[in-house]
Amino acid sequence: MSIESIVKIVQENWPMFLRGAWVTIYISIIGTLIGTLIGLLVGVIRTIPVPERGIKKVFLKVINVILSIYIEFFRGTPMIVQSMVIYYGSAQFLGIDINRIVAALFIVSINTGAYMSEIVRGGIVSIDKGQFEAAQAIGMSHAQTMFNVILPQVIRNILPATGNEFVVNIKDTSVLNVISVSELFFQTKSIAGNNFKYFESFSVACIIYLILTFTITRILRFIERKLDGPENYIIPGNQMQVKTPEIVADK
Repeated sequence: MSIESIVKIVQENWPMFLRGAWVTIYISIIGTLIGTLIGLLVGVIRTIPVPERGIKKVFLKVINVILSIYIEFFRGTPMIVQSMVIYYGSAQFLGIDINRIVAALFIVSINTGAYMSEIVRGGIVSIDKGQFEAAQAIGMSHAQTMFNVILPQVIRNILPATGNEFVVNIKDTSVLNVISVSELFFQTKSIAGNNFKYFESFSVACIIYLILTFTITRILRFIERKLDGPENYIIPGNQMQVKTPEIVADK
């Protein structure tokens, strides 16, 4: 191994590395966004108060059981196994020939949704109950309370966990090579199979993965700082400068 051999591999195969990196980041972004939406929906449904009696109680109980099975299945099985079952199983038993990229997006989305639903549920539970009671006191329904009061706070609180899930998805797309998705790992394996320089080829892939995850992490931290707002601010119509930490402490 030498620096020259690594540089030569990059010069000869950079289009394949670039295509693999693009497919990896594309699947990760779309899968994480869809999975987050699924997680928000499931998390909100699972926090709906169950009435003591009536048809609504039975309906919510059934829905919660179905969602619990969905969450436990996709959190309790590896994504590589899910990929094999969904892609090859749908072709063998249902006769459905799914496009590999579509299958990859579906697998990553529902897998992410299962994890995000528990993250969202934990974020909702962590909100002070007084806010729920105050919203109900002014006549808000559960849906209005969630979308206008609770979820804006939850989204900010779960942003670090969402970013972590995004980083995990960037790395876990490598398992999609079992259904022949041409992501970064698949392309690198093809390159190494051609030149028989596995260490050098996968060293390049390792650096690319590190660049992707580091960049995404920095972007998400920048978004977090923007959502937090300035540390000090001035109340409109008043020249008094207020420090945010003091406001939080007073509450």
